[in-house]
Amino acid sequence: MADVVPEWVRLLPHLNASLNGLSALFLLGGYRAVRQKRLLQHRRRMLLAFLASTLFLISYLTYHFYPGVGTVRFLEPAWMRPFYLAVLIPHVILAVPVVPLALLALFFAFRGRYDRHRQVTRFLWPVWVFVSISGVLVYLMLYILFPQKSL
Repeated sequence: MADVVPEWVRLLPHLNASLNGLSALFLLGGYRAVRQKRLLQHRRRMLLAFLASTLFLISYLTYHFYPGVGTVRFLEPAWMRPFYLAVLIPHVILAVPVVPLALLALFFAFRGRYDRHRQVTRFLWPVWVFVSISGVLVYLMLYILFPQKSL
C-alpha cells in the first residue's frame, strides 16, 4: 500500500472484519430469538445485522476504491493458499445474492408477509452467516496469521 494512503484507510480492513463478526453474532442471536418466539428481539437483531453488513459494504468499497490501496493477494505460505482460496471463492460467490435477498426479506417482513419472508430467509440466513464468518476468516489469513504485502 502506498505511503500516501491515510492511516484511517489502512484501518478499514480491521473495521471490515469487526463488522462482519458483528453481523454474524446478530444473525445468530436473531435466529435464536425467533426460535424462542421473541419476535421484537428477532427484529432488532436482524436489523442490527443488516446495519452491520451495510456499514461493512460501505467500508469495503471505500477501502478497495481508495486511490493507491490496490489489491492484497494471498501468496505466502504457499501450502496455505489452497485453503485460503477454498474459503475466499465461495465467500465471494455467495456474497453477491446477500444484499438483494436481505432487502427482499426486510421488504416482506415490514409488509407483514411472513410466509414470503420465511421462504427467502431459509436460503438467505445460512448464506449470510457463512459470508459473515468466512469474511472474518479471510481477514485473519490475509492480515493477522499470514500478513500479505499489498500490490
